[in-house]
Amino acid sequence: MPKISIVAAIADDYAIGYKKKLPWNLPADMKHFKALTTGHTVLMGKRTFESLPNGPLPNRKNIVLTTIFTEAVREGYFEAESMEDAMELSSNAENVFVIGGSAVYQQCLDFADSMYITWVHGEFPADTYFPEIDFSKWNEVSREDCPADEANKYPYTFSVYEKK
Repeated sequence: MPKISIVAAIADDYAIGYKKKLPWNLPADMKHFKALTTGHTVLMGKRTFESLPNGPLPNRKNIVLTTIFTEAVREGYFEAESMEDAMELSSNAENVFVIGGSAVYQQCLDFADSMYITWVHGEFPADTYFPEIDFSKWNEVSREDCPADEANKYPYTFSVYEKK
């Protein structure tokens, strides 16, 4: 069974998306995400997959949870109808990173082993939110606070949580 980790960038009010995009541009978070997930399996919902600007994420096994299957030939990703199907497709993986969206995060919160959260400090227009986290079930095992700079307009925090 692979280690299941949630990866998300979340505003202080739990916002994660606006009009099918991230509400902010944080190059440091993109670099962090890429370093964390490259070479591993990523699991996402259909809308998250459709929001990727260049299709499947390179150098990763992409699994898309969907109940609406495409007729076209799928290149660079797999479709799964249920979480059980997704776990079957991931059975040989060491790590599976759950990368969104909101409904997929909600499904995975109870059985995820860890969470890699980038807390984005600010208020943003949003129409999609991360589900509420019960922090009594999680230990913060690392934290790195980063100030805003020329490339990253908002202060942010890289936090890693492990299930208690």
